[in-house]
Amino acid sequence: MMNITFPDGNVKQFEAPVDGFAVAASISEGFARNCVAMEVDGVLVDLSAKINADATVRFLTTKDPEAVEILRHSAAHVMAQAILTLYPDAKLTIGPTVENGFYYDIDMEPISEDDFPKIEAEIKKIIKAKLPIVRTEVPKKDALAFYKDEPYKLEMIHDLDDGTISFYSQGEFTDLCRGPHVPHTGFVKAIKLMKVSGAYWRADPANPQLQRIYGTAFFDKKELNQYLNLLEEARKRDHRKIGAALDLFSFHDEAPGMAFFHPNGMEIWNALLEYWREEHRAAGYVETKTPIILNRSLWEQSGHWENYRDNMYTLLIDDTESAIKPMNCPGGMLLYKRKRYSYKDLPLRAAEVGLVHRHELSGVLSGLFRVRAFHQDDAHIFMTPDQIKDEILGVLRLVDRMYKTFGLGFHLELSTRPKKSIGSDAQWDSATNGLISALDAYGMGYKINEGDGAFYGPKIDIHIKDAIGRTWQCGTIQLDMSLPERFDLSYVGADNDRHRPVMIHRVIYGSIERFLGILIEHFAGKFPLWLAPVQVVILPINDDLAPFAEELHRTFEAAGLRSSVDDRTESLKKKVREAQINQIPLIITAGEKERENNTLSVRTLDGKVRFGISADEFIRAARDNIKARKLTLDLFAD
Repeated sequence: MMNITFPDGNVKQFEAPVDGFAVAASISEGFARNCVAMEVDGVLVDLSAKINADATVRFLTTKDPEAVEILRHSAAHVMAQAILTLYPDAKLTIGPTVENGFYYDIDMEPISEDDFPKIEAEIKKIIKAKLPIVRTEVPKKDALAFYKDEPYKLEMIHDLDDGTISFYSQGEFTDLCRGPHVPHTGFVKAIKLMKVSGAYWRADPANPQLQRIYGTAFFDKKELNQYLNLLEEARKRDHRKIGAALDLFSFHDEAPGMAFFHPNGMEIWNALLEYWREEHRAAGYVETKTPIILNRSLWEQSGHWENYRDNMYTLLIDDTESAIKPMNCPGGMLLYKRKRYSYKDLPLRAAEVGLVHRHELSGVLSGLFRVRAFHQDDAHIFMTPDQIKDEILGVLRLVDRMYKTFGLGFHLELSTRPKKSIGSDAQWDSATNGLISALDAYGMGYKINEGDGAFYGPKIDIHIKDAIGRTWQCGTIQLDMSLPERFDLSYVGADNDRHRPVMIHRVIYGSIERFLGILIEHFAGKFPLWLAPVQVVILPINDDLAPFAEELHRTFEAAGLRSSVDDRTESLKKKVREAQINQIPLIITAGEKERENNTLSVRTLDGKVRFGISADEFIRAARDNIKARKLTLDLFAD
């Protein structure tokens, strides 16, 4: 007999060997039907796997988030089987899971989304058949023999170590795979093919071009429909479309991946930076600025020349190799080294909104989300070891204040020491414990990503959540044990000896370009008053009232409000509609009655109109709203 221990500590005895189905069924038949896979002593395996000795077992059901990835892996196989049925000459390559779905790269005749209905119809037949998904392990030579007519699979098998190779079969379909998979194809109830694109085998343009077919899958149709609705809402909020409609920014072939910001875009940009500076001054930061071009010797000293050169733009200046900076940190090291610091001078919080350039492949460029030139709101904090906890807490509180201003929630993830790293065990223990101590004191739960830290230190990643529930990783807090060493940074301690400072890299917006793109989609272009490019538009109802409108415009501008006048010879109804389309928060109608009474008619985007508002009352209410950086436009009591 052997003992199976469950997560709740309960132990059951079984005769060896026993498979996961039998163990799950011993709990209940209903539970077993919902099981997808199991974790045996921490290793994820198929439910059909045999357990031969005492073990700790955790079952994954359709309710567990990890089970969705297994489902999608199986869905990729179901899709591949359907495609081979319809296109028997197709050659399979790889079919991994990706965020929110899966894809399969297939060497086949070109297809389009018009072909999806017939592929999905074949998929439904495979799902309805509830074909058992069976794992088989064979020697490498047998795997090579099995795939003798499949060039891509042969190449993959040749790359594997000698030993057994695992296959998965469902009906007449067999694929090379590590697994695990769901028990049968009937689990793949809710599946949708999303798009098709071209992809080179192993991302090499010298290799054949393949058809990359994307799909997604869920355990029930309700979840799939929710996801599809989310995608539709995201399409409506696409920052590229809204950015063009509101005349915020553009891209041009003369500078691929580098945004051109228009006057309207610059109003938002400057509002973001004004807020950033206000918060950082209050938090004890000083602002710095470093050059965007620095010579090779600096990048060699920082390690970027060796490890990051392919992503850097380089040039010759006076016969000296130089590079446009891909990050701000090395320049910050030079600023620290320019003088001698005492422990009494620390912590030193130095912030910089620095323009950086990184050579991204053209295929991954995506609006403001992925560019080649962008501004990082970097800060480097130099401190003594006993200041780590307080400084991390200070950054987290700053993050909380700033994100809340935009109505953004967030969660935290701690990434620990990777296999390849620098520094001693003692340094890593000290740094990691410092982050954990600060996180625990902050009081928000956090996820631990073991081994996902940077090679130079552990980090906290901050993932924001937007208005439609999507998450974005923007902020990060990284402890660095590499650059202070490389640049021989020091401070004089209370013992009058030289000591190495501890250093934090941190960003909050991250890339200002990307953060702006996120805000455009978060607000769907309907910015709060303090961020709106044009805050007030004045609409004279006829040409005779144009001077009155211009007088109001000058008054508003003098009061610090961003205003404009629409004196076109169009109907008032059309001008109101266009102002609403342009998401202008406050629409002032300038009529004869308003001029005579020296009052305003104020229309807001929610369709409400307030009459008889004095200019002074309007300005005071608008400025109070802007000063408080409110998310709502509650200027007047109803």
